Amino acid sequence: MKELKLTLKKYVPETIWISLIKVYNFAKLRTLYESYEIKRAPKKHQEALEIVRKKEKIKVAFFLIHESVWKYDVLFDLMVQHSKFEPVLFVCPVVNFGKENMLFEMNKSFEAFKKKGHNVIKTYDHTTGEYLDIKKVFSPDIIFFTNPYQGLVDYRYYIKEFSNILTCYVPYAIMTTNYDAFYDSKFHNLVWRIFSETPIHKNIAFQKQKNKGINNVVTGYPGFDQLLINKNPNNGVWKKQHRTLKKIIWAPHHSMHELNKVSNFLEYFDVFLEIANQYKEQLQIAFKPHPLLRIKLESELNWGKEKTEAYYAEWMNLENGQFENAEYGDLFLTSDALIHDCGSFMAEYLITGKPSLFMIRNEAVMKEWSEFGEKAVEVHYQSRTKEELINFIENVVLNENDWMKEKRDEFVQQNLIQKNNVTASQNIMNYLETQIFG
Repeated sequence: MKELKLTLKKYVPETIWISLIKVYNFAKLRTLYESYEIKRAPKKHQEALEIVRKKEKIKVAFFLIHESVWKYDVLFDLMVQHSKFEPVLFVCPVVNFGKENMLFEMNKSFEAFKKKGHNVIKTYDHTTGEYLDIKKVFSPDIIFFTNPYQGLVDYRYYIKEFSNILTCYVPYAIMTTNYDAFYDSKFHNLVWRIFSETPIHKNIAFQKQKNKGINNVVTGYPGFDQLLINKNPNNGVWKKQHRTLKKIIWAPHHSMHELNKVSNFLEYFDVFLEIANQYKEQLQIAFKPHPLLRIKLESELNWGKEKTEAYYAEWMNLENGQFENAEYGDLFLTSDALIHDCGSFMAEYLITGKPSLFMIRNEAVMKEWSEFGEKAVEVHYQSRTKEELINFIENVVLNENDWMKEKRDEFVQQNLIQKNNVTASQNIMNYLETQIFG
């Protein structure tokens, strides 16, 4: 359908094309067709399931976008070890920030997972300019998506192209707000199964999704699994120091101007460099920004590409500082604290048992939480000023006066750890086995 639209657009005059789109939207044909697709999705999935049940080997495609938001490591390994699953990792092109960024992210992710020894394939050939037809070359029975947003990846790898396949989704982060985009996009209503983080998240889906969340299954969050099972994390992810230093991760978000303007970066970018220098005999800091922050800074007034590159380079060159933009399991487990304003890390870091500070730029941020988000932020230290930030560093991190630890651990046990003491990835595997093999 997408290719047909693009072909027609080439031959239809622009004024007529715009008029057709306006009529299409005004007549609410788009909404009606979307409702039709959502209504028929369960039947199509059931038909696909009946076909899969007859197969000896189940082909599973994992659609990878950004290396840093990959949550399927343990699940992928479980499938590799399983006699009836054949998992393959496909790196899909991110297209919402230009071709240069697309190629950078694709090559970065490809090399990282190739190094791990995974069966990984690029879906775009830079030499020929051709896109891989996954249905033709692999014919997957199951697809796992890593992101729900239309327009983020090339349309060839969006859910609408795979309506006759069993499609699955694990949220790229544990959602802490009630934004509809996190629960009720077309994607959420068309996907076969969403493996939800907690019963709270499934309940929100029931309230928000057009299909009443009938495709939600609570399994726990696979993003926790590596943190829970890794008993010997690699401390070598930190720069080697000549003395023992406390290790802090600073993870600023990219939303400097959008939505509730959660990112504190523009107010604190120089403060953290000052802190790194002031406490260089006591601290080392890992600068771990959201992957989109760099792209946005390059087009930001008073920043641009040159200043952005210089700033990132400063962190790379600091004796007691470093820049991180890849997988972060070992980084989390070997750190002493996290300072952030990123909802994605709100619950994930708590699994480590370490203290976490949430930086509040404006009070509007505190009005957006879901029921789960309210519980998560309550077990965080909070800062609204530079003085409160310094107080956290000096008292909680350096002096180890972590007075919220017991409250934090209680939250983790009651809300994040599965009661059956099985990893979320194993819960997903158990579910798939029950559905497919009976």
